[in-house]
Amino acid sequence: MCVTNHLLQNFWLLEEFSLSTFDFTPPQTSIDTASLRRRIRQFLTSAMEDISPRERAYSWTGYNANFSEKMGKDGWIGMQWPELYGGRNASPLERYVVIEELLAAGAPVGAHWIADRQSGTHLLRYASDRIKSEYMPKIAAGELFFCIGMSEPNAGSDLAAIHTHARKVDEGWIINGSKLWTTHAVRSHMMIALVRTDRSEQRHNGLSQFVIDLSLPGITINGITDQTGEVHFGEVFFEEVLVANDCLLGTEGQGWQQVNAELALERSGPERYLSSYRLIEEFIDTQTDCSDDLNTDAIGEWIAELWTLRQMSLSMAAQIAEGKEPALEAAIVKDLGATFEQSLPHSVAALMSDDGQHTPPSALSEVLDYLLLASPSFSLRGGTREILRGIIARGLGLR
Repeated sequence: MCVTNHLLQNFWLLEEFSLSTFDFTPPQTSIDTASLRRRIRQFLTSAMEDISPRERAYSWTGYNANFSEKMGKDGWIGMQWPELYGGRNASPLERYVVIEELLAAGAPVGAHWIADRQSGTHLLRYASDRIKSEYMPKIAAGELFFCIGMSEPNAGSDLAAIHTHARKVDEGWIINGSKLWTTHAVRSHMMIALVRTDRSEQRHNGLSQFVIDLSLPGITINGITDQTGEVHFGEVFFEEVLVANDCLLGTEGQGWQQVNAELALERSGPERYLSSYRLIEEFIDTQTDCSDDLNTDAIGEWIAELWTLRQMSLSMAAQIAEGKEPALEAAIVKDLGATFEQSLPHSVAALMSDDGQHTPPSALSEVLDYLLLASPSFSLRGGTREILRGIIARGLGLR
């Protein structure tokens, strides 16, 4: 076997170094991560029989509601949440292991992804008892899907420029405005939206978050077709939309602080360096030996960079598990991860061109073609590179 294939196959089994570097688990708890990986791989072998190479290329954006229902039935969604809300009190490390396996396999987790990654956790922290009891078990069952209402026209990465607003009435809150570039808006049941509840002169003040049922009267949702041909994004319009009082999350006026805690969940996970991972596996599958030093060197560099990004991301998971809000560190992980993921498809294309592989094997071709079109968006989602580097510069005292 080529040494690069052997290295890649063992990449996910290198737990000892991670556990000695980052203390995820209380001393009295022992987690058999190798057994956990075997269980999730067995699940994926059965659940992904009909998933095509192109669907696997979608990584965590691939939408398949039936697959999400299978995930929920087997208890892989909301793992860290209390049993009261459909979870099973799993540790951060256990969930991290499962997410790595899902992404490495190219599982179509997009339907439940946002709800599992951040919305459910956000509800657990800020929502009323009614909201938690009603929504979280359905999320864990793979039945209720969320989207994130942050960006707006003229308010993308400059999130503090939003204009969507809510006014207080006796029955609850009336919301007017719009959201743009909302992932899976046309397919989601619920949204957690950042809106203005006070016209403060300070842009970062007077913001609040609401959980909104997207089937309510006054809501219009239009899909946006991207250059891959997928309706991945959407625009959402609110016209006199009434939500109940307890749909307010957390504290009125503290939305900016809350949304930054939410963004730390969004920016630092393994999806920030594994979105292009399937391409590495498909490329390695075409290498029958290691006689090509150029290809072997490139594969070694990719795996080394993956390992570095993985260690950084694991550190974020540990800090978040401890109740910290590592916004600076999360921005660094997201920026470096997006840079790696965007460069990878072009590196593979260049190597194939050097090898004269103008007609590559089908699976590799499908994954590469998709990622060449999709990867420009990787530095936009979760905050543009320019905004992230501003956060990093301020955090490091460079400006």
